[in-house]
Amino acid sequence: MESTTSLKRPVNYDPRNHRKLADSDMAKRFWSKVDKSGPVPTLRAELGPCWVWLACKDQRGYGRFSLPYTNRQHRRIQYAHITAFVLSGKSLADGLVIDHLCRNRSCVNPQHLEAVTTRTNLLRGIGGAAERAARTHCPYGHPYSSENTYVSRKNQRHCRECHRLHRRKEWTN
Repeated sequence: MESTTSLKRPVNYDPRNHRKLADSDMAKRFWSKVDKSGPVPTLRAELGPCWVWLACKDQRGYGRFSLPYTNRQHRRIQYAHITAFVLSGKSLADGLVIDHLCRNRSCVNPQHLEAVTTRTNLLRGIGGAAERAARTHCPYGHPYSSENTYVSRKNQRHCRECHRLHRRKEWTN
């Protein structure tokens, strides 16, 4: 059985709020803040146009949506793409995060959103982790093969040949 809570979720995630999303007034309020005629992603044109979140966004460009909390006097802020994912009838299993296939952080099109592990999300991205994982050779040209690579305690790949050459140089000096 899948759980609906996770330590990987944003701090403001509360599964109780998702039960309230079935409320048609809530869904109408949510979708009224979306422009469904957004740009087509350059890298993935087959996905179709992005549905751009028009309301509040955080500093990184992710949409934010206010959900009622346990009583009507308090509100909880939720990521808009997670709300759109749930409104589309999908559930977010334990340990998964939402990946924007279109690479547009303000997109809430459910067809552009996929539940994946944090690792998969990072490796699909364009950041440093993805760049380092894509490398096939060390800076000196030695291949990162199973025979020539070891993983340090910090979970970093290192070239055995470079390590051997470095040690040899230390011993000769």
